[in-house]
Amino acid sequence: MSSILLLLRLAFATAVVLAPGWIVARAVGVRGASATLSWAFVVLFAALGVTFFVRGTLTLTLVLLLVAGAAVVPFTRGGGKERAPGWFVVGVAGAIVGLLLWHVAGEVGGDGLFHLARVRKLVSLDGLSLHRVDEFADGGLHPGYAFPLWHGFLALVAKVAGVDPARVVLHESTVLAPLALLTSYETGWALFHRVWAAAAATGATVALAVFAAGHGGAYTSLALPATVSRQILAPAALALAFATIRTPTRGLIASTAAASFALVVIHPTYALFVLIPFVGFLVVRLAWTREDMRSGTLALGALALPAAAFAAWLYPILRDTRSVSPGAGEKARAVIQYHDQLVVSSLRSFHLRPELFGRTGAVAIAALLLVPLAGLAARRRWAAYVVGGTLAVLALTLVSPLFVTFSDVVSLSQARRFAGFLPFAFAFAGGLGVLAGLAKRWVVPGALAAGIALQLIYPGDFGSGLRSGLPGWPTWIAAAGALLALGAGFRLREPRERPAGFAAALFLLPVAIHGLAHWSPVRTDAAYALTPGLVHALRTDVPGGDAVYSDLETSYRIAAYAPLYVCNGPPGHVANTKLDRPYARRRELRSFLRTGNLAIPRRCGARWLVVDRSRSARHFKLRMVYRDGRYTLYRIAATSAGTSG
Repeated sequence: MSSILLLLRLAFATAVVLAPGWIVARAVGVRGASATLSWAFVVLFAALGVTFFVRGTLTLTLVLLLVAGAAVVPFTRGGGKERAPGWFVVGVAGAIVGLLLWHVAGEVGGDGLFHLARVRKLVSLDGLSLHRVDEFADGGLHPGYAFPLWHGFLALVAKVAGVDPARVVLHESTVLAPLALLTSYETGWALFHRVWAAAAATGATVALAVFAAGHGGAYTSLALPATVSRQILAPAALALAFATIRTPTRGLIASTAAASFALVVIHPTYALFVLIPFVGFLVVRLAWTREDMRSGTLALGALALPAAAFAAWLYPILRDTRSVSPGAGEKARAVIQYHDQLVVSSLRSFHLRPELFGRTGAVAIAALLLVPLAGLAARRRWAAYVVGGTLAVLALTLVSPLFVTFSDVVSLSQARRFAGFLPFAFAFAGGLGVLAGLAKRWVVPGALAAGIALQLIYPGDFGSGLRSGLPGWPTWIAAAGALLALGAGFRLREPRERPAGFAAALFLLPVAIHGLAHWSPVRTDAAYALTPGLVHALRTDVPGGDAVYSDLETSYRIAAYAPLYVCNGPPGHVANTKLDRPYARRRELRSFLRTGNLAIPRRCGARWLVVDRSRSARHFKLRMVYRDGRYTLYRIAATSAGTSG
């Protein structure tokens, strides 16, 4: 299939799945990408819920989705909230970014394999239910993805497009990129109500997420729930919440609730991460101006209530997750795993390293340094969000007692990600506006010089660990400046819009050049790749929904490329719950590799065994179904004997 044809099919399928959301958004009188996405996922949630209740197939979900959209058509109306001016240009820019992503898509790897496995089961299996998409036949619901809403979206795109789910996971980022820029732009417009500032904030967001890291950055994984939640759904919720504050109509309030619900279902912790800085914004807004309290309360309720309702349903699953309210052993394991990102005094006293906030390079450092200037625009909503959001994020991540409690609630793995919710893009855009009012014409050449210097000195750190040499002082300047602004913010500096816009563009230019100069796919480790012959045998000789036993890495890939259950997986990619118990499964695997005792795979319901002969020379007295230069696929009979050594 040619790349152009595949892209057209993915774009058409995505439009079909999102169409009911566009219709509902029109019916409630709200226009824009944020409302369309939010309502699309609410409708999809309902369709999937019915499918799971009756144990139907994905075809039923698609039919319900289209019927729901058709039923709402008579209620659509014109007018309503107008779209942000300039949205079409932003959409075109997003399409260009998306096309650039096609080249750097690379291969599905890392967390993508876990999510691909869930999407494939939704596409291939019948009798769908919440448990049907689990990786383990004897496991439990994943606390982060207990309801597979995003996986259902990708599965429907694969079904409508008629392509393998792996192609969707790999290339859907190209289709989603325009939506990422549009939701970011809509957030900036709702907060600033200035085209230049919304564009500058969007440019900063793209620089941070795409160009700073090179190789497509985070946007190459837009098809994964964590990334799409951070880059699209969270901005959509904020865009609608800030629009509600300006114009608290019923349609906007309902759309904000829909956005919050979609976000909490797809990635629960990020709904909380959006809510906390928003509360900080309302507190600072109250302290500075005593405005927006009624509409702000309505927006806050729309964000909080749907998230709280879903969290109540999710609570029993979270209670069984060892990383939430962890014991001493689990806490020690997590602290050791993320030690390079922490300042640790003891297991009861640790917090994030301040260097973590500037690890994405020049734009992040500039944003931190510009935070104090928000105090000179105290009557502006953006300034209240920058100061309130910054203080909320920094307090919870840099104050040890608060951070330890916070990490106990959401897990340390998730708590460290909260650093990314500091309002970098808005501090950058708003701060440059204030700076333009102070420095006047000097802001433009100064921004270019600063952009080049910071990009050369602090290009960022995008590895798995946090290296030394990154600056922590910009974080402390942001913290001190936000505190000072909170207490002394009273002056109003009107931005000089044209110089500020040029300054933002010139500052971001070196970051964009750096990113395009490093625009190649990130190579995944091919050492664990399954052979085409094994994949074909797993899809044709093993009935869908059967369980297969193998080593950790092979199992991880088997579940991704065939609609099968496994018994093992790398602990880093498995929920640490009582039923999934990744470390216990790894110990059982080691015992099996040492003894060849077939009672171990039988206990998890496995009827098939895959042996990677590059790691194990053991031969089994079982019926061989497939063999190639590396893998052997065996059928485990109910009364099989042992091994032949």
